[in-house]
Amino acid sequence: MRNALGYAAVVGQVVAVVAGAPLLTGWMRLVRARLEGRAGAGVLQPWRDARKLLRKEPVTPVGTGPAFRVAPALLVATTVVAAALVPLLSTATPVSGHADLIVVVALFALGTLALALAGLDTGTAFGGMGASREMTVAALVEPTILLSVFALSIPAGTTNIPAIVADALGQPARFASPAGLLAVAALAVAVLAETGRIPVDNPSTHLELTMIHEAMVLEYAGPDLALVELGAQMRLALLLGLLSSLFVPWGIATGASWAALAAAPVLCAVKVAVLGALLAAAEVCWAKVRLFRVPELLAGSFLLALLSVSASYFLNGAS
Repeated sequence: MRNALGYAAVVGQVVAVVAGAPLLTGWMRLVRARLEGRAGAGVLQPWRDARKLLRKEPVTPVGTGPAFRVAPALLVATTVVAAALVPLLSTATPVSGHADLIVVVALFALGTLALALAGLDTGTAFGGMGASREMTVAALVEPTILLSVFALSIPAGTTNIPAIVADALGQPARFASPAGLLAVAALAVAVLAETGRIPVDNPSTHLELTMIHEAMVLEYAGPDLALVELGAQMRLALLLGLLSSLFVPWGIATGASWAALAAAPVLCAVKVAVLGALLAAAEVCWAKVRLFRVPELLAGSFLLALLSVSASYFLNGAS
């Protein structure tokens, strides 16, 4: 029974991320549109866009190699594997022992690298520019994610993410500590940068001189573009889910209970939807920072993550 419950949790996490990611994007667009006084296209619009793209003929630029063709599928595949590892619904799954912090961050980095190589493979000025900017951001974001989650791993004594979440469920006051507050601030900024949101990047712009993510995928069309868009939406949903699992872990199943597992998707959807609405509302008030100010912003988040590690080590060492 425990094995069946664990496999059901893994399948549920993957299905929730794949099917719910476009809905999350549509929800965030709708919230932003309403706050700006517009009607909005509806929550299901990303699925309509994907259906339209899947019906089109794939177009491959002349001179591109395997990196360009493999990148969309690799981006989606790495995110699916990460979705199976991150404890969104349950901490007791058959793959929980492999859900190490470093493995999850490496999967995100692999997807980012695949898109950067695809941008370089096109040989265009914008593709190379976007790839260069993306790798610059990634070089600052990945260490921040590692350190911010590592600060939470010190009290748990392990870098295994399900174990961190399970340990945090037993000590909820830990999130109000200085280390927890610093970690959540650092990880929130890292999520914004990793997913290309304002103030680091503007996902709705097509002004070439300011694009980061969009500049790398300008040459994609048809089903390949649908995969790239789905991969980006899945990364956003998964990172918001990781943020909610680490800092608002209530509702995640920890034992062999079908009732707890049945309630977990609803609670996870509510938490991610709230985070998405807050992010969309913040984007209405924020402005995109200049590209040369982005490293300063990310360096500040890295400093917060470093301080959270120091505070966590001091508090747990003192206790």
